[in-house]
Amino acid sequence: MDKDNANPTILNVTELPTRQRKKGRRVQKTAESKLNRILRKPQYLSDPFYNVSWSDDTESDDELTAEPIDEQEVYDLISTISDPEHPLSLGQLAVVNLPDIHITPSPSTTADPNTLTQVLVEITPTITHCSLATVIGLGVRVRLEQALPPNYRVDVVIKKGTHSQDDQVNKQLADKERVAAALENDSLKGVLENMLKTCV
Repeated sequence: MDKDNANPTILNVTELPTRQRKKGRRVQKTAESKLNRILRKPQYLSDPFYNVSWSDDTESDDELTAEPIDEQEVYDLISTISDPEHPLSLGQLAVVNLPDIHITPSPSTTADPNTLTQVLVEITPTITHCSLATVIGLGVRVRLEQALPPNYRVDVVIKKGTHSQDDQVNKQLADKERVAAALENDSLKGVLENMLKTCV
């Protein structure tokens, strides 16, 4: 099968947006710091109740509070999807980009978990006549519908002006009956499964 775009622009994985901290440079340890580490009191001998406040007014549920799903988390879910044509991820090919993900209403910790939330993802095909744009959009939609809570509504569209037939592709991606019928097609299901294998 000939590829639509045999030479796409590829981003380095280190250039992709992420929440993970970058590893800093290792600092040379001096003999004194090594000795202090060896001679310090073992953790199991430390007082387990040291610096623990028992008053009710200082208790906090911060550790138990769920963080809202934001654009970065949505990006993390879809950026690792494999391109159906190239052995690269959609993030590496810049098909999905963080600024092209929109969540309405805006995520907040005080939001009601039962509120309907709309996630709009604009995808950018690598070329304007990409024949697999619908399949890629379908893969993004399936991944998000599987991963997000049921109160999230997912819309995937082709970014305006990035595909020669963006209106037609967007119409196909928005048609729930067409999407459901496509997901029953065995060969298309196989392509989607291969695309989603790389998702963590």
